[in-house]
Amino acid sequence: MVIDDRDRKILTLLQQDARMSNADLAEAVGMSASALWRRVRALEAAGVIERYGAIVNPSAMGLGFQAIVHVHLTRHDPDKLDEFISGIESSPLVQECYATTGQADYHLRVLAPDLDAYNRFLEQFLFRLSAVASAQTNLVLRTLKQNQPVLP
Repeated sequence: MVIDDRDRKILTLLQQDARMSNADLAEAVGMSASALWRRVRALEAAGVIERYGAIVNPSAMGLGFQAIVHVHLTRHDPDKLDEFISGIESSPLVQECYATTGQADYHLRVLAPDLDAYNRFLEQFLFRLSAVASAQTNLVLRTLKQNQPVLP
């Protein structure tokens, strides 16, 4: 799908406010409501728009402890790797997981209520995954930038 300037404007506005009404969005972009609706549906069908959602404040939900965890695996056997990935996908504390190049194999962003809960996550979950050799934790002291729109 070729993204044109009108699509870019639609995407920018939806990332700023996904609850914007179809009529308001159409007016802001300079399209009829029906043409805009078809264009948004085309962006969804092409996978450009993956989903809609709310951005929730973790602290307001009692999740004031945030860490970036650098995970080193013992081996990359398919069975052990599948176990690791399934475990990470099932953990509600793991918000994001990235496989990267560099020293660590995976980087996790973990939210927990407090240090004790995070320690339980390490001892009762992460270190019980057979593929995990070690993990290094960096505590997040403050967030400077997150949830930024993807600028098309």
